[in-house]
Amino acid sequence: MATCGQFKTTYREDIKVWKTLWLKSWFAFLFMLMILFPILNPADCYLLYITNICGIAVIGSIGLNMLSGVTGQISIGHAAFLAIGAYTSAILTATLKFPFPIALIISGFVAALLGLVVGLPSMRIKGLYLLLSTMAFYFITLYVLVHWKSLTGGVEGIEVQTKIGSFELDTDLKFYFLIMPIVVLLTAFARNFLHTKPGRACIAIRDRDIAAETIGVNLFKYKTIAFGISSFYAGIAGSLFGHYIGWITPEHFPFSLSIEYLAMIIVGGLGSVLGSIFGAIFIIAVPEGIRLISHFLSNIYPDVIMKFIDLKGVIFGLIIISFLVFEPEGLAGRWEKIKIYFKNWPYAY
Repeated sequence: MATCGQFKTTYREDIKVWKTLWLKSWFAFLFMLMILFPILNPADCYLLYITNICGIAVIGSIGLNMLSGVTGQISIGHAAFLAIGAYTSAILTATLKFPFPIALIISGFVAALLGLVVGLPSMRIKGLYLLLSTMAFYFITLYVLVHWKSLTGGVEGIEVQTKIGSFELDTDLKFYFLIMPIVVLLTAFARNFLHTKPGRACIAIRDRDIAAETIGVNLFKYKTIAFGISSFYAGIAGSLFGHYIGWITPEHFPFSLSIEYLAMIIVGGLGSVLGSIFGAIFIIAVPEGIRLISHFLSNIYPDVIMKFIDLKGVIFGLIIISFLVFEPEGLAGRWEKIKIYFKNWPYAY
């Protein structure tokens, strides 16, 4: 007699990440696709560059989603932690001659340590006041980067060296095989974290912090943990970004970058690891798509192209507003609805 549905009889079965053979098959397919993708593309093609940027954005967006989406703590200072990770890694490798892998890990922990400091007021303030405190931290960080010239190079920036021993990462292909394993590792950690006691405590705080405290959840402890994890992810993303572009300045980390990451988790889906991936790819790919369309139209309608470029920001904004109005659960919510539809087909319920 065939079983209908997926029934769990133990808690261990309920918290499994890959619960079915179907999910395991999809994971194996995506893993093979990640390996074959650079083989099917030239070593330094534009698509490979965009893929690497998307991978870095995925790490940063997962980190912000762990804070804002999972724990419900609003932050618009994410660009500051990206900058801290980038500058820490650059200083360690260029000035102190640290090996890149060690500098990468240290940059994540330095960002996490500062994230814990920023998270300290979260016990007493929340909502708009917490948002303002994270914004203040961003401008403090920006001021330090610009005026501490002996350490950061000021507005001129600092060169970033990327070597693992005698092996130099100087192509998009080499960076691809560095970035993607880190993306997979940190994504798997975030996915598992949601099923742990701290992860469930963070979700409880997001849903109703007073009720969570009543049942014994330590609000200060888990809010601080969320800030630390989010900042660690941002530090790793910032370090990878800095080493990838080869030269960093304060202009690479504008305040609008924090808004972009906030848009990633809103468009992708708050509180969803998969939504973080969808949102990061969407926010990175849409402007690039608009740019490619602009380039194509410039050969056909040269008089119209300048107006189209001016409307690029408007088009991008309308897309985000459309998601907020028509798909508030984000791309991850739409994906779940598609799966439910095909699972129940041909029935409507």
